[in-house]
Amino acid sequence: MVGVRGRYESWFLSARDAEPGRPPRALWIRHTRHAYEDADPGGGALWCTVFDPAAGGGPAAVKESAVRADARCGADGFRGEARARGRMAEWELAVAGGGAAELRHLRPGLLYRTPIPRTKLVAPVPDGVVSGHVVVDGVVVDVMSWRATVGHNWGREHAEKWVWLHAAGFPDAPEVWLELALARVRVAGALTPWIANGAVFLGGRRFRLGGVGHVPGVRVVAAAGRLEAIVPGRGIEVRVAADADLDQTVAFTYAGTVPGDDRTALHAGLASVRLGVRRPGRASAELATVAGGAYELGGRELDAGGVPLQPYPDP
Repeated sequence: MVGVRGRYESWFLSARDAEPGRPPRALWIRHTRHAYEDADPGGGALWCTVFDPAAGGGPAAVKESAVRADARCGADGFRGEARARGRMAEWELAVAGGGAAELRHLRPGLLYRTPIPRTKLVAPVPDGVVSGHVVVDGVVVDVMSWRATVGHNWGREHAEKWVWLHAAGFPDAPEVWLELALARVRVAGALTPWIANGAVFLGGRRFRLGGVGHVPGVRVVAAAGRLEAIVPGRGIEVRVAADADLDQTVAFTYAGTVPGDDRTALHAGLASVRLGVRRPGRASAELATVAGGAYELGGRELDAGGVPLQPYPDP
């Protein structure tokens, strides 16, 4: 992305320690770069959020608007540190892919080469594990084989409204994972219906969800701390319900690539997820995880449900 005007790029890691019998914990690491149309050089930011309800209080979040030469992000791991407003965080995390091939959400694939959608996304590691450590304000969090996903986004403009949901760690089917991106975008000034892209891994197979050909069947009700969605795919339909405690949800500003085009994003690292899967000629599958999901809702003029906006600029 370096040298390209009016673009942003983001790598993120989302991981959970949500094994039954242990207090659930989660982390969300994000590295971003911006190349502005009216500024040189561009900027960047390093984000770290730890969700640990047993520790008391809300999520611990630190974000620094900086580009550090020693920071690292990618499919194999993340390293960095952030210092801002008297707080500090540092992280050293290694990711193992677990054999799951990269997920390219957009279908058809030519959408990665067209101007619309203006945000492109892939999951280099749709299902893996992460190990290492995170330190926030002197408190060390040892991360030992937490279930994780790595995402990579880039583009010229954030969607008008979006949902990102990842879920794994279903006790009755530990191998199952779900990765889902839902968005409404503006095309020629008009707002599209919800468009879904993603996949579910079930019974040893990866099933594609959504895509341009399945837009009419998508149904979405999304609000702070709550999601209900129906998403069809080829030979499959999933029904998803996610719930997240607003006290364990963090709100950040996502900067646009031009002034005044910012969005607000709500991110919950320990969402409960109920997943229903229907396939022709097969018995329906109903799965649930108490804290194995990450739920992000973003958009312009978003109702944050009372979740306070973090006091960090972007980038």
